[in-house]
Amino acid sequence: MSRIGKQPVELPSGVSASVSGQTVEVKGPKGTQSFTATDDVTISVEENVITVMPRGKSKRARQQWGMSRTMVANLVHGVSNTFKKELEIQGVGYRAQLQGNSLKLNLGLSHDVDFKIPDGVTVTCPKQTEIVIEGHDAQLVGQVAANIRDWRRPEPYKGKGIRYKGEYIFQKEGKKK
Repeated sequence: MSRIGKQPVELPSGVSASVSGQTVEVKGPKGTQSFTATDDVTISVEENVITVMPRGKSKRARQQWGMSRTMVANLVHGVSNTFKKELEIQGVGYRAQLQGNSLKLNLGLSHDVDFKIPDGVTVTCPKQTEIVIEGHDAQLVGQVAANIRDWRRPEPYKGKGIRYKGEYIFQKEGKKK
């Protein structure tokens, strides 16, 4: 039995949900989002609670049960709040700055990286070594953060690169003399 799937998703005040077929549409103060579930689960809305139940006992139905419940919970959170990822840049001369709708990254490469910010995501740079990514879609926020991080992942000897805030990088010992 799925520990995540069996928990109901409660709707906060100001948020409403409707189900038509396998599509869940959630409306809130920050906008509208929808998710289409597979045929392996049944989604129902009663009063201020959304429940997800599997159809059958197959392995795929149990897998989709927890995943669908999490997707619905992310929709509810996204229309009432925002998702946020914070990145830190470490390294001499490494920095980031906003220029219009793009993020300019100086990462020790032979050229500056101009990262185009997609719609639905807001990126801010409170400091030259910090990047804050916010949006209403959890998947999009995480993907943008991962794409920015891929330009210079933290290396294990000096720890230089772009890391998530609070991420621990295991430091390796260098060559012995």
